[in-house]
Amino acid sequence: MKAQAQSISRPNPKYLATLFAVMAAMVLAFASAANAQTRPTTFADLAEKVSPSVVNITTATVVSQDTGPQPMVPEGSPFEDFFRDFLDRNGQGDQPRSRRSSALGSGFVISEDGYIVTNNHVIDGADEVVIEFYGDRGELEATVIGTDPNTDIALLKVETDEPLPYVSFGDSDAIRVGDWVLAMGNPLGQGFSISAGIISARGRELQGTYDDFLQTDAAINRGNSGGPLFSMDGEVIGVNTAILSPNGGSIGIGFSMSSNVVTKVVGQLKEFGETRRGWLGVRIQDITEDMLEGLNLSSTNGVLVNDVPEGPSKEAGIQAGDVIMSFDGSDVSNTRELVKVVGNAPVGKAVRVVVMRDGQTQTLKVTLGRREEAVASNGEDKPMENGAPMQKSVLGMTLGALDDAIRGELGLNPGDKGLAVLAVEEDSEAFEKGMRQGDVITEAGQLAVEDIAGFEKMIDEAREAGRKSMLLLVRRGGEPRFLALALK
Repeated sequence: MKAQAQSISRPNPKYLATLFAVMAAMVLAFASAANAQTRPTTFADLAEKVSPSVVNITTATVVSQDTGPQPMVPEGSPFEDFFRDFLDRNGQGDQPRSRRSSALGSGFVISEDGYIVTNNHVIDGADEVVIEFYGDRGELEATVIGTDPNTDIALLKVETDEPLPYVSFGDSDAIRVGDWVLAMGNPLGQGFSISAGIISARGRELQGTYDDFLQTDAAINRGNSGGPLFSMDGEVIGVNTAILSPNGGSIGIGFSMSSNVVTKVVGQLKEFGETRRGWLGVRIQDITEDMLEGLNLSSTNGVLVNDVPEGPSKEAGIQAGDVIMSFDGSDVSNTRELVKVVGNAPVGKAVRVVVMRDGQTQTLKVTLGRREEAVASNGEDKPMENGAPMQKSVLGMTLGALDDAIRGELGLNPGDKGLAVLAVEEDSEAFEKGMRQGDVITEAGQLAVEDIAGFEKMIDEAREAGRKSMLLLVRRGGEPRFLALALK
């Protein structure tokens, strides 16, 4: 009996395996059910909630219209008065006729007292902006408070005696690829319309310096410009701005300016009527792999300063050839990142900038200027003088010493130093890297270049030191950039 009791109490391995399999299946079933519940079965409740805040925008612009050729009548002719009276009666006198051109777009209300956000291109150049509200709320004429062409955002205002339904901005950084979104607006002038889709990608850059677009496959067409892109919480996480399309219609590739960019712009437009972005005062470029040896760096993180004009950075001691590693406590990886964080910084703020110089880090304090007020100063061209510069072929380039004639041809200032690129062999690495006739080499290995002999000596010394490339600072039309050439 004892042995029998012991054998009965032992678990059966096959039974346990079956039990575990059933339990695993149940867990997966519950997980699938939970995931299915997160998928919206309808967007009706959300659409009903946010629709009253979305508006249609109609603009009108007076466009002059040429009346075409006029009949030529000799002065003093008996027919002169006749033709003048005839043209005046038919509206074809000396003054050109005008007509009104209209355009359609979308927008959304962000405050109960009537502030409205849309795209700048929707209202740009308009003489009249009319807001049509959802439902039976009618129309109101709007005033343009301010615009920002850099992000294509405009802020409008309507005057009303009763509070307007409005929506709030959400955090676009929290939205994820694959999240559901709703696009609302006035596509093709058809009136209020809604489309659903997902976030297809983040951080898209089209052409602007401050671009940070969310890509979506929610249908966006002409007329949707300026309308909101909603999260499932009913918050605006983007402003519908552009589409990629071969035929002008939606093919599922739309772009909305992220709300975290828009909120900063709208805040400044509301307070100042214009944007006020920080300005560091440097010309910069990304670091490439072939520059690492010349800069004595181990990675491409950071931003290379290739010129420092008069401005905040020059006053703080930043130099051409410095690598900016950190701005105001945040690490900097590339030029786009630096431009964005500087632009978002307040004008007049004193920030700490960490740079790498000669293999050592330095921390400099820079008081930011205002980008909108920054004006580049260009030197005046001076008279040319005759003279034959010395020429020589180096690294696939025909180089010439600068003289007054060359300086005049290239728009340089008297006393500017460097070597003029007179020709570039098309099968050379220099040509492949973008070097062209008319460029001016001003530095090699972060040392000033003054003549061909000195340049060749720098190359020889770099080769003897075992370096495989030489970092050059090149100017074209006054704009500097660094590039690295192999020392073959």
